Amino acid sequence: MKKVVGLIIFAVAAWNAAPGRGQEAVDPVAAKYAAPLAKLFELRERFAPLHPALEKVYPVAVVENKTFHIFEPSLKDGSYRQVAAAPDTFDIPVGVRAAMPLAFWGNRMACVVTGEVFDEPAGAVIIFHEFVHCAEWDCCEQKLKEGLAIFQDAMKRQDYMWELQFPFRYANPAFIKAYRALLEAWDAGDDAAAARERGALRDALTPAEWEYLTWQEWKEGLARHLENRMRSLLGLAENVNGGGPLFDRVTFYRGGDKLIRALERSRPGISHDLEGLFRAISAKPGA
Repeated sequence: MKKVVGLIIFAVAAWNAAPGRGQEAVDPVAAKYAAPLAKLFELRERFAPLHPALEKVYPVAVVENKTFHIFEPSLKDGSYRQVAAAPDTFDIPVGVRAAMPLAFWGNRMACVVTGEVFDEPAGAVIIFHEFVHCAEWDCCEQKLKEGLAIFQDAMKRQDYMWELQFPFRYANPAFIKAYRALLEAWDAGDDAAAARERGALRDALTPAEWEYLTWQEWKEGLARHLENRMRSLLGLAENVNGGGPLFDRVTFYRGGDKLIRALERSRPGISHDLEGLFRAISAKPGA
């Protein structure tokens, strides 16, 4: 299923497990996920050299039994501990993979998943993909969004799902031609052709569409780029979702990955500066 992103406001109250017989009660959900959550610390040691956004683990919210179970990392002992829980009144679907601020937990960012992610071969990598979004949030996401006209317009309309529902003209023939040629140029390592097609792409879009495309190439493109680097390290197949002939929002995840690879070839280390990376991606071609 497509990943759920964006701000979701949860008007629920947190509760904590009650102690029993003189000692803290053992939550069965906490016991169930203790080992796979601890494994994230081991993987962090392997992933951290790849990029600064992978140097930190973040809270994880596992949605199970109609409940958000919030686990916070303890750097002291390299484990996760359950710190809060709250009822799921929004019917979060099985298969959710997201990073979002949780209103019922002081608007703190967390990776939100359902438990079967831990049974998937690439499940831990998917969680670290969401950790990249947490790192973007910590760094500069809100600041960058506030500079986007599409974000400002969306907030005036109280449209908190704009990142998912922006009316991009994916069937626009000029866009399809330019973006397809651009993807091919990146694959071929042809910087001159990529520069030409980037200009043609910009000309095919409205200013709002350009903002939306480059926002997704930065935010989701970086997460996909680092996901694929982690997959390579673990010997897993690359995530090529969005590379099909029909274009949609996920196409920009794939395109952003390719763009960042191209930028890294010419300007090694550019992706380590998240704000600078956004400026490079969103810059008007030829500027």
